[in-house]
Amino acid sequence: MIRVLVVDDEWMVRAMVRRILDGYDDLQVVGEAEDGRQAVAEARELRPDVVLMDIRMPHGDGLTATAELMRLPKAPKVVVLTTFDLDEYVVSALRNGAAGFLLKDASADQMALAVRSAAAGDALLSPQVTRRLLDRFTAPADPRREDAVRRIAVLTNQERKVLSAIGDGLANSEIATRLYLSEATVKTHVSRILAKLQLTNRVQAAILAHHAGIS
Repeated sequence: MIRVLVVDDEWMVRAMVRRILDGYDDLQVVGEAEDGRQAVAEARELRPDVVLMDIRMPHGDGLTATAELMRLPKAPKVVVLTTFDLDEYVVSALRNGAAGFLLKDASADQMALAVRSAAAGDALLSPQVTRRLLDRFTAPADPRREDAVRRIAVLTNQERKVLSAIGDGLANSEIATRLYLSEATVKTHVSRILAKLQLTNRVQAAILAHHAGIS
């Protein structure tokens, strides 16, 4: 059973997410919080596997809360709840260790898949939203390109292909199909890529791939 904490300042959103997730046999909403400070307190007590975290909240934003959650001994996976109006708060949350992001208008199955993926360490990245996120906060002439190219030089050719696919927003199963590999092999490659590049999650890997110009 995957234990979930839902964080949003709007009670209707929390109620909707709870109703959706509790409808799946393998998911259980164990608590709710209406701001970042309460989220950290609830996470310490309830020990959820995944936290669905809103960003813009009046009392304790999700960015600060995400950073605090990442410092817990057994940190939960954090999935940012957002809209298409992506801002730098979202990017900062992802760079600070959030596992991925979920649109507030996602379908029930997409929401469940995002939670399961985060819990398994394989965050769900919507290709459409990933591309919009990357295009908005990076540019072709970005001075970070040289550094990114230097960093990925440590990767093997196959690892570069996997990193490129991550940058395209593909899940492990989709990368396996594209590269004619087993899903287990892809998972091994992803783990090695994150370790070699000293990255926390797939979103950071996607951003680096975009900076390097390989996705």
